[in-house]
Amino acid sequence: MDPSTSSAITLNINGEKHTLSVDHRTTLLDALRERLDLTGTKKGCDQGQCGACTVLLDGHRAVSCLQLAVAAEGREITTIEGVADGERLHPVQQAFLDFDGYQCGYCTPGQICSAVAMIEEHAAGWPSAVTRDVRSAPPPLTPDEIRERMSGNLCRCGAYVQIVEAVARAAAAGTEAGQARNGAVA
Repeated sequence: MDPSTSSAITLNINGEKHTLSVDHRTTLLDALRERLDLTGTKKGCDQGQCGACTVLLDGHRAVSCLQLAVAAEGREITTIEGVADGERLHPVQQAFLDFDGYQCGYCTPGQICSAVAMIEEHAAGWPSAVTRDVRSAPPPLTPDEIRERMSGNLCRCGAYVQIVEAVARAAAAGTEAGQARNGAVA
């Protein structure tokens, strides 16, 4: 590769450092899938519109097809492969299984990564376009809130009802766990 159009970068993915030489135009999605064999992140539209390639960058949602790999250096990247805690599924992953929110499974990795971040955003009190009272923190996580907050992730199978139920269950489980932790401390 021409040194003026490529760089050696180190990406911190799922808690592991990966050093590779990439063309400056390489997307994070292509680096993950083609260079690092992390194929859980899917290539859907390659235009940032479907959400199939959603990963977490420093805990926030990002469509990896629009993120350059060189711009992700120094950031914490979490892919679907890094969401679980070892063999223990993340509550969102478990809820997707329990509520059949995965259908064909192609969009599921992006849906799950997006839901993980969305639940954190909600817990932090971030309003959405449908939040009725932006002064309440966090606003109630209604099905309308979930649909709006997950609207950047498309499912061609139409599993939206199950996805909303799964996200609601995972969010409730996280709230219950947080209350139990806070109750145990008090």
